Amino acid sequence: MKDESKRPRTLVLPPAPYAAALAGGWWLDRYRTQLPLRWGGLAEPLGWLLVAAGLVLFVWALYTLYRHHTTVNPYRAATELCTDGPYRFSRNPIYLGDWLILGGVALLMQTGWPLVFAPLIWLLLRYGVIRHEEAHLELKFGEVYRRYKSRVRRWL
Repeated sequence: MKDESKRPRTLVLPPAPYAAALAGGWWLDRYRTQLPLRWGGLAEPLGWLLVAAGLVLFVWALYTLYRHHTTVNPYRAATELCTDGPYRFSRNPIYLGDWLILGGVALLMQTGWPLVFAPLIWLLLRYGVIRHEEAHLELKFGEVYRRYKSRVRRWL
């Protein structure tokens, strides 16, 4: 394994799997077969609620990284370990926000096709991104990161 103390060896640009799932889901729903995701009159307000919650979490996490003068770029080295803001509750609040947005947009599109790709998205993120980010953080911050990891869950 390549030395991840300098920077994570991230294999996948994190937003790409979500965007591909939405585009692929839209295409499958429109041109192949429909997989309706209809919750009656609740689909639209719930979809917007999930999108808004995801965006709020995303912006809060970005602001926390900005305050700590560290990067959001998954291909660059972290300069500081963030353990406050949304990072008190989740080690991956940006990805969690992305999941909320994915679910919300699927509801707004009224199709379940984007959600069919969820297991693939999870695998790509877990093994193509998160594994490398965590290895980098552990090498860079050592015991401090291991203690943080033991008290804060990856997702919620």
